[in-house]
Amino acid sequence: MASVLVVEDDQFVRSALIRQLSEASHTVRSVGTALEALREVAHFRFDVVVLDLGLPDLDGSEALKMLRGITDVPVIIATARDDEAEIVRLLHAGADDYLVKPFSVDHLSARMAAVLRRARASAGEAPPSRALRVGGLTVDPLRRQAELDGTPLDLTRREFDLLAFLAGRPGVVVPRKELLAEVWQQSYGDDQTIDVHLSWLRRKLGETAARPRYLHTLRGVGVKLEPPRQQEPEPQL
Repeated sequence: MASVLVVEDDQFVRSALIRQLSEASHTVRSVGTALEALREVAHFRFDVVVLDLGLPDLDGSEALKMLRGITDVPVIIATARDDEAEIVRLLHAGADDYLVKPFSVDHLSARMAAVLRRARASAGEAPPSRALRVGGLTVDPLRRQAELDGTPLDLTRREFDLLAFLAGRPGVVVPRKELLAEVWQQSYGDDQTIDVHLSWLRRKLGETAARPRYLHTLRGVGVKLEPPRQQEPEPQL
């Protein structure tokens, strides 16, 4: 079972989560403010953090950024906000998953299990011993670094995992279900998650969906990574 930090200022919700997660054999600590959460994470080891956004001292999105500065512990956002742009921003800021309130503890437990499977799989997998090269793109799974034409890429953990997985299969169309299973460790999920991370990767690779260079999406099939095609010289008149 997992060691869980619940960051929730609503005492009723907090008590319910503590009781039900404890009944599910998880070890639970809880706090009601962002600063308390930072202190807890600095002093104790947790398997997962459940982070409410509506905290009294600091917005949860700012707390997420501060948490990411000191730890890579998986963070599940618990929020009443269902705005798509906000959810995308939180994922980009380092959240591993999110739940929109109200939700059941069974739902939270399932999301926690999926996040923990991904974290444990990432920690337990032996990465390739050599750097992967696709055109001007170099991906080093051992050092978890990527470069494009010699320039380091600033990638989030999930962006790197996705890029490394595709770089290990250059020119191969990888189905979305396989990406969810291998990169996100999920047997099912929302295609929007993949699309969001592909969009971020394209931006950092200097391309767009309309004008791809490395990342190519085949609608209804999957995604492939391959070297940019050489432009044919213009015919001489």
